[in-house]
Amino acid sequence: MSLTREQVMLEYVRCMKDTEYALKTYLQTYDNTALKYVPLQLFPDQVSLLKDYEDYEENIALKYRQAGVSTVTAAWVSKRLVFAKKTQPEKILIIANKLDTSMEMANKIRSFVDQWPSWVGAGFSVDKNSQKHYKLNNGSEVKAVATSKDALRGFTPTILVFDEAAFIEADSDFWPACMASLSTGGKVIVVSTPNGYDPIYYDIYDQTLKGFNNFKISEMFWWRDPRYAKDLFLVPTDDLVHYLLNKDEQDESKHVSFAHIDPYSRDYSEISKYFKEGYKPCSTWYEKMVKKLKYDKRKINQELNCEFLGSGDNVFDNKQLEEIKNNTLLEPEGKLMGNSLWMWKEPILGNKYIMGVDVSRGDSEDFSSIQIIDFDAREQVFEYVGKIPPDSLAEIAYKWGIMYNAFIVVDITGGMGITTVRKLQELGYKSLYVEGVDTTSIWANVSKAVDKIPGINFNNKRVQIIAAFEEAVRHKFKIKSVRLYNEMNTFMYINGRPDHQRGQHDDLIMGISMAIYVGESSFTKLEKVAQQAKVMLESWTVASNDSVAKEAHFNPLLPNMNIKRDNFGREINAATKDDYIKYGWLFGGR
Repeated sequence: MSLTREQVMLEYVRCMKDTEYALKTYLQTYDNTALKYVPLQLFPDQVSLLKDYEDYEENIALKYRQAGVSTVTAAWVSKRLVFAKKTQPEKILIIANKLDTSMEMANKIRSFVDQWPSWVGAGFSVDKNSQKHYKLNNGSEVKAVATSKDALRGFTPTILVFDEAAFIEADSDFWPACMASLSTGGKVIVVSTPNGYDPIYYDIYDQTLKGFNNFKISEMFWWRDPRYAKDLFLVPTDDLVHYLLNKDEQDESKHVSFAHIDPYSRDYSEISKYFKEGYKPCSTWYEKMVKKLKYDKRKINQELNCEFLGSGDNVFDNKQLEEIKNNTLLEPEGKLMGNSLWMWKEPILGNKYIMGVDVSRGDSEDFSSIQIIDFDAREQVFEYVGKIPPDSLAEIAYKWGIMYNAFIVVDITGGMGITTVRKLQELGYKSLYVEGVDTTSIWANVSKAVDKIPGINFNNKRVQIIAAFEEAVRHKFKIKSVRLYNEMNTFMYINGRPDHQRGQHDDLIMGISMAIYVGESSFTKLEKVAQQAKVMLESWTVASNDSVAKEAHFNPLLPNMNIKRDNFGREINAATKDDYIKYGWLFGGR
């Protein structure tokens, strides 16, 4: 259909402003089922992806196999190319682990460029027109390369596309070099299916969740794809693969079906609420794909479920991690210090709080972290992670330790934590864990506590400390932080030792593990001792006289009784008679 000059101008402006309209109106894709080219159809998640490309400079797409993300990305890039001004041409660089992979994306873009109507005025240049590097007559160009140190040499992109980024194998300098190439401006798009906890794709995703970069995550799930979820139904099961293997024995009356609702009209936010109740999504297409993958759970999670699965023995069971993801992760009530500090609950009077402090140098690859747990409620209430000097970390720990009246344990392995704990002492903080002091017989060992450096040598008890955290997770300890959850996903038994995967972190795990370990080894024992003492001394009576009013009394359940001491650990103000009356039950008072 020919258009008048005026119609062309109007259509040009509309295409420039409305990307969804432009792609759906002028581009086609090959349909394997129909064996012909059909108009490019966009479902809601793909439309959202396009909007993210338009609105954000840094994008990462988490997708399942056959999601059409590469196709939609290629279509979007083609529009940027043909509508670019000669004074501001687009320079597209496509990077993949193999040249064939990046060339496949470049060819998709070429195919879409060919489809735009002639009135757009863009065509291919004869100067450079190969499969891996071609130019347009408006000065725009596309280059496909494989991962290498020379991938960016001599080419400054305006749009950098990483295709199947999770499969890219490169050293630690590769990604910083790529981002440096965009220092003068430009977009970066990272597209992939998961491939375990790789050092590029997963690391970007993880850092985004932690708030350490500006990427926009676009999550694509098969059960929101109208092509694959026409007969969507939800199954109440912990293990969908086991369910499908034993389908004949299952009760289908418990299914929740959405087949009667048009996929384009479904409220997927309402559907996702069922997942928290233990339901799993399924469809005829999904069943066929599971069979093709031979019921391999690892491949199913990677190819269909968009799950990051590690290549090793995870310290935390997948079911535990899934339960945490679906049931306990919670957006913080407050985010402070540039998103480094998250708080879920304010302190509750009478509850026992324990703070675990993991210290880094402040300039290394590791981060320092602070975790506070409510030992009574068995839940995480506070988290800080950042790169700051050890003495500055102590000031943060002091402030929030005072607020929560927390018992603090600091990792002094390697000596960095000593700076932190000494600063806490300098600030006057008293409730500090001292390793090697028998907390069940504190009266006999208090002099030793004065002489020793407070803290714990994590490496000496690494297995026991991590085991305490893992056991707490199995017994429904509530993990609130998505940052901590992501570290748990990459925490493996490596050569029999619990440790993080290469390129990942375990700073938050260290902090909360120490807090739980100290709580179990100290507070729990103190509670048992207190109960025993109450029974043994129930018949004791103490007369109320002047000498009683001057006696000092100690309650092992109250680590912070505001007892002031001098530099030698001697009490300045002993407990009063009122203190005795308040805690007299322990000594038989009535």
